[in-house]
Amino acid sequence: MPLTSLLYPPIEPYTQHCLQVDSTHSLHIEECGNPQGIPVIFVHGGPGSGYSAIHRQFFNPAEFRIILFDQRGCGQSKPHASLTNNTTAHLIEDMDKIRRHLNIDKWVLFGGSWGSTLSLLYAQSFPERVYAMVLRGIFLCRKQDVDWFYQSGADRFFPEYWADFIAPVAPENRHNLIGAYHQLLTSHNEIERMRAAEAWSVWEGRTSNLKTDPNVVNHFGDPFHALAMARIECHYFHHQAFIEENQILENCEVINAIPTTIVHGRYDMVCPINQAFDLHEQLPNAQLIINSHAGHSAMELENARALVAATDLLTETLVIA
Repeated sequence: MPLTSLLYPPIEPYTQHCLQVDSTHSLHIEECGNPQGIPVIFVHGGPGSGYSAIHRQFFNPAEFRIILFDQRGCGQSKPHASLTNNTTAHLIEDMDKIRRHLNIDKWVLFGGSWGSTLSLLYAQSFPERVYAMVLRGIFLCRKQDVDWFYQSGADRFFPEYWADFIAPVAPENRHNLIGAYHQLLTSHNEIERMRAAEAWSVWEGRTSNLKTDPNVVNHFGDPFHALAMARIECHYFHHQAFIEENQILENCEVINAIPTTIVHGRYDMVCPINQAFDLHEQLPNAQLIINSHAGHSAMELENARALVAATDLLTETLVIA
């Protein structure tokens, strides 16, 4: 079954915004679907990956007011790949600035991977502003979660891809790959910086699907995408995502009443499934959907089907004041 048969047809935005959120950063925002529909914000991953046009297609355009935006430093937001004033606290406040700018009282949060992290943190900061959450590929951003993918864990499943990932790092620095990559990605040597960015981003692109997809790898390897994603991701992980260890799980009580659907691929190698179970333990009212033939990507068939079903269900069950 082709992916296109599971998603809603392609649509174009009915308006776009450029929101200046501080003296450095302006955010690119678009709206599509029904201007009078249920407000939903698509929270992309990375941090630093930006959104794509296909992400509009998880939502019934007749029912949802669909808001997509590029977080600081990536996609069409400016300045590109900037690490200045780029922290989790800034991103949480940016989301609420978008909400206020668009005159939205409450909205649905839809986020995967880092988008699930940011959605959970936003909801914990502004629970009264959230109708519901649809979360995919849960990433709790604990040290163990980052280490799995960037130090020891996923490497055992993809040894040939791992060899390419560690190649830019001198052998004596490989005991701390996040630290070593942070030096490379903030280097003044452009060739060194771009080589590191490509290796970092391609590692994620190669491992995001149950079966490696060359089109995904090519997208992740694109220099414009790779530079922002690698620099911003590494910047965040070098600083423990600017949150306390286990912060998300320890603050779930304030969001337990928010209707939440958790979608996770059983063979997710970027964000292993234990994170979804750990979150579900703290959010027992959430619906947990495990897809047994999927990895990390939202575009894998089982994941995409579950995500569309979750947004469709909201159009039937969500009570909008």
